[in-house]
Amino acid sequence: MSTRNNSQNKQAARERLRAERERQAKKDKTRRQLLVAGGVLVVLAVAGGIGVAVTQMNNGGDSHWKAAASKTLVKPANTTGDNGDEIIIGDKNAKETLTIFEDPRCPVCSGFEQSVGPLVRQDMKSGRFKVRYILANFIDDNLPGTGSKNAVSALGAALNVSPEAFLDYKEALYSKKNHPDEQDDAFSDDQKLLDIAQQVPALKGNAGFEKNVKDHVYDRWGLEMGKLFGKDGVNGTPALLHGKKQLTVPGPDGHPVPPMTPDIYNSVMNKEFGPQKK
Repeated sequence: MSTRNNSQNKQAARERLRAERERQAKKDKTRRQLLVAGGVLVVLAVAGGIGVAVTQMNNGGDSHWKAAASKTLVKPANTTGDNGDEIIIGDKNAKETLTIFEDPRCPVCSGFEQSVGPLVRQDMKSGRFKVRYILANFIDDNLPGTGSKNAVSALGAALNVSPEAFLDYKEALYSKKNHPDEQDDAFSDDQKLLDIAQQVPALKGNAGFEKNVKDHVYDRWGLEMGKLFGKDGVNGTPALLHGKKQLTVPGPDGHPVPPMTPDIYNSVMNKEFGPQKK
């Protein structure tokens, strides 16, 4: 009897180990898909579950954001376009425009900004190109929470102050110090966003900015921005486009990925825009 029970226990332990390995392998695969920012959107593992393919949904399930979709549209200063969805920053005389899609909760965007963001700002300053920023919120549709939408709304409040405040605030949100794990919905907390803003000189103690964040003045605008995600074949972030052409390099698994390191970024930009301006 004891021998049979021991054998059964060993078999059960092997099955549990096998199941755990399969579960972890699927979670790792899902994370790799997000990290290469290419191909098909996936839902990340949630509460130990397994990622499954998803279709994009608008505004998530949160009642606040459903209500925001029908509010009067308030466009931040320093935007153009019918819905204020044209955020173009840089030398107005620059002939070329680089479009960058980013989602505030995206960990790959955080890595991109930490590694390559200073080079993008340098190229903007030198007049190599202007940048059109498109702020996505698709991670809110794939994971529980509303942090992407809330952070986009706060970025609108920063943009209303100035383009420089917008860039500095975006840099602070994506910094290693401040950016949460993609499954941590920290940016859904207004106070968290306001605390990070204190690291930006133009926003520190800025009563108008704080009021606009607390009053969610730019929620509807943020939702309008989010509708641009999925256009021009963009289905992952970060994404860089010159015209309708996505600027990518082959990733570890062969799928195209954005330039994520300074050397690769400079190589791609030199090929696309010519030598860097001095």
